[in-house]
Amino acid sequence: MSETPIWPPRWPRAHGGPLAAGDFRATPEDFVVEEVFDFAPEGQGEHLWLWIEKRDLTTPEAAKRVARACGVRPRDVGYSGLKDRVAVTRQWLSVHLPGREAPAELTATLATSGIAILDARRHPRKLKRGVHRLNRFTLRLTGDIAEHPGLSRQWQTLCEAGVPNYFGPQRFGREGRNLIMARSAFARGWRKRDDPHGMQLSAARSFLFNEVLAARLRTDCWRTPRDGDVLALAGSASRFVTETVDATLLDRARRGDVAPTGPLWGKGRQESGAEVAALEADIMATYAALSQGLEAAGARMDRRSLCLRLETPALRLDEQGGVVVSFGLPRGAFATAVLRELMQHPVL
Repeated sequence: MSETPIWPPRWPRAHGGPLAAGDFRATPEDFVVEEVFDFAPEGQGEHLWLWIEKRDLTTPEAAKRVARACGVRPRDVGYSGLKDRVAVTRQWLSVHLPGREAPAELTATLATSGIAILDARRHPRKLKRGVHRLNRFTLRLTGDIAEHPGLSRQWQTLCEAGVPNYFGPQRFGREGRNLIMARSAFARGWRKRDDPHGMQLSAARSFLFNEVLAARLRTDCWRTPRDGDVLALAGSASRFVTETVDATLLDRARRGDVAPTGPLWGKGRQESGAEVAALEADIMATYAALSQGLEAAGARMDRRSLCLRLETPALRLDEQGGVVVSFGLPRGAFATAVLRELMQHPVL
C-alpha cells in the first residue's frame, strides 16, 4: 500500500534533545565548512585547482562564475562536494586550462562576487565529485541554547555515543518540495532530462533511509548490530554481513569501529539478513510509490551507516556570548543531524 509521506516528518532523536531554542545561521559567518582531502594538487598539469572561500553562494553558482571568469564552459570546472549557500565555505574547484594561464584579473573579478582565491595549483586531472575525505564544520550557536546548563553534558554524550546519520532538511527542499516532485515524477515515469542532477531520486532515497533509521531508533538498535545487519567499517568503504552478533562485535560497535547500515533504495540485491531485510521491506512497502519509482528509474541499491561519529569534536564559548562547536563529518553527512540533537530550530 502506498502512503503519502507526512511532512514535516516526526523522526525521533537519540539522546533526549533538543535542549533549548537557538540559531546556528544568523549570518553566513556562523556556519563555516571546509573540505578535507587526503591528497594535494601535484603542481603541474592541464587543470588549475583553485582553493576558494565563498560566502552566501551555492557551489554550482560559484563554479559558473569561475567558468565565466576563466572563459571556459561550466562543464570544464570540477568540484568534489556541494556546499551550503548561507555559509562561509572553503573548497577546491578545478578549471581545465590546457596550455594557458588563468586571466590576470581572475582574483579581482571573483572577489566582486563573493569568491576569494586562497591558493592556486596545477594538477593533471579534473576534480571529481566525492573525492574529499570529510568536511570540517565550525558553527556558532546563539540564543537560549548557548546558556543552557546541560549543553556541555549533552555535547559530551554526542561525542561519545554518536548521532543518527539522518539526511538533513536541505535534501528535501522547503516543505519537502523535492519529495513531492519525486512522487509526481514517479507517477508519470521519471526521466533524467527532467531531473538532470538526480535531485528527485536523491530526495526519495534519503526519505526512505531516514524512515528506516527512525524505525531502528524507536527500538534502540540504530548503533547496536542485529543478526543479519550489513555493517560498515569506520573510515573505509568496506562492508560485511554479520549472521550472529557476539560480544566482540558489540564492543567494536560501541567503540565506533563498525556501524549498522540502512538502505539507499534502488535496483539490486538486498545484502541484509532475513530479520533486517524484513524490517526494511515493510517500510518500502509502506512507501511503495517511492521505492518502486526508484527501482523503475534505475537507481542502484547501496547502503549508508545509521550511526554518525564526530571527528575531533570541540566546544567553546566565544566573546559575544555564543557557543562555538567544531567537528569533522564524513562526506555526505549533515551537520544538521548533529544540531538537531542539541537545539530547537524551525528547520531541524
